[in-house]
Amino acid sequence: MSSGQVRPRPAWPARALARGESLLSNAFGAATNPFHHLGALAIYCFYIALVTGIYLFVFYSTNLEGAWHSVEAITHEQWVIGGLIRSLHRYSSDAAVLLLALHMLRELVRMRHTGVRWFSWLTGMPLIWIVLIFGISGYWMVWDQLAAWVATASAQLLDWLPIFSDPMGSNFVSNETVSGRLFTLIGFIHLVGLPIVLVLGIWFHLLRVRYPRIHPPSKLMLGSLASLMVLSLIIPVTSHAPADLDAVPGVLAIDWFYLAVFPLQSVTSPGTIWLAGTTGTLLLAALPWILPRRRQPVAEVHLPDCTGCGFCAEDCPYGAIDMVPRTDGRNFELEAKVNASLCVSCGICTGSCPSSSPFRQRAPLTTGIELPHFTMDDFRTELDRARDTGQTGERILVFGCDHGVDVEKTETGTAHSMVLPCVGLLPPAGIDYALRNSGYAGVAIAGCADCDCHHRLGERWTQERIDRERPPGLRKRVPRERLFTYWGKPGQEKALSRRLAGFAAGLDQAATPEAPGSALRRTGT
Repeated sequence: MSSGQVRPRPAWPARALARGESLLSNAFGAATNPFHHLGALAIYCFYIALVTGIYLFVFYSTNLEGAWHSVEAITHEQWVIGGLIRSLHRYSSDAAVLLLALHMLRELVRMRHTGVRWFSWLTGMPLIWIVLIFGISGYWMVWDQLAAWVATASAQLLDWLPIFSDPMGSNFVSNETVSGRLFTLIGFIHLVGLPIVLVLGIWFHLLRVRYPRIHPPSKLMLGSLASLMVLSLIIPVTSHAPADLDAVPGVLAIDWFYLAVFPLQSVTSPGTIWLAGTTGTLLLAALPWILPRRRQPVAEVHLPDCTGCGFCAEDCPYGAIDMVPRTDGRNFELEAKVNASLCVSCGICTGSCPSSSPFRQRAPLTTGIELPHFTMDDFRTELDRARDTGQTGERILVFGCDHGVDVEKTETGTAHSMVLPCVGLLPPAGIDYALRNSGYAGVAIAGCADCDCHHRLGERWTQERIDRERPPGLRKRVPRERLFTYWGKPGQEKALSRRLAGFAAGLDQAATPEAPGSALRRTGT
């Protein structure tokens, strides 16, 4: 990194969160840590609620007289299955709210709502309202005492807004004023309208994200479903007595995930609720601009080194690179073009560029696409300086990133570190060069934990390049026993140091890399 650049290290709340999440990684494994899949788990719970809701609707009577009785029949007369499905519907809906809140809080703590990520954060705000309205409308359909209380309070809330010519509350003055057609309308909104709006909202939310993870790992899905089923069997959901608007309701069991607003309304006013809800939403929506983060320079394309292969566009996690018709007259069809408004300055595009090879003997070294504050020339110069000053030899070179384990804390007499914006920036040829030309005894790569890369895909693409599953792949001639990878979180420096010590101890038995001269001949440079 060039002088004057400040490394965006995680702040203490993010480091504290990482330490807590490490406990779950130890228990479940990093790839199946629930905190690494909060958004996908929320969508999964929505799927469960949708499927169970379809089942319930088959047996539901969409009229005033039959609504409560049909729900009771589903709950008590369909042996275990009806009650289980109803409880799953309720608990999966509650879980979706909890996961949605945790997902937002986690992104906020990790400062992943700022910069070009503002779009996903902003488009997440309507989802909160849609999910809450979804849940509240569902409580109407049971039409028990709780439903009557929710309907009356909802009507008071809506009547505060000047949108209805006739007060909606007049529908709930007595049992005689409740219209059966209103049930049909609520049923349509809950079962058809809101699911469609929610799916569209999720699509907008993920519009600027490439390769979004909308399905959690199968182990997490099975575990979540099993947990919800166990909860449903232990604490089955039941109804209150039938709704009676002519009587004062008894003690109500409130679902605080969806209905917390109504007790607050009863001690304040509908106007206060609207003011608090609107103000809170606007404040949340404005956080990317209230808490901005210093933005790093975006990637730049060097056309003399760009062959238009498209690997960078394919690997970019945010779709910030487009392949457009060639403009420099060279005999290639396309060239890369960076959309600065979408680039997060991760450098993953540099790692995917076949021109990013320190073996090339151009000075200064350039490549097809790179970050102006961390160029391939910077990269090679640092490796060469380490070699020329005798810092390599039996030492290990540890590549780290700005957001994972702090590799600078692992520097000992046998390890030398280099911090990249993201390990995805590391070109496979750079590993080869460090072993053959710089003379390091081994290379370690320590990036973010599995499925938790700060830039979403850096650790995944790096591993796939090493495994030769993704271009450009690491050459076969590189002795794999001299390469070590560690995917972890901030705070796991001691664990990394122990693993590095074990890795270093085994290098005596590892194959010796080819001499630099033969390596140069094979690259053709």
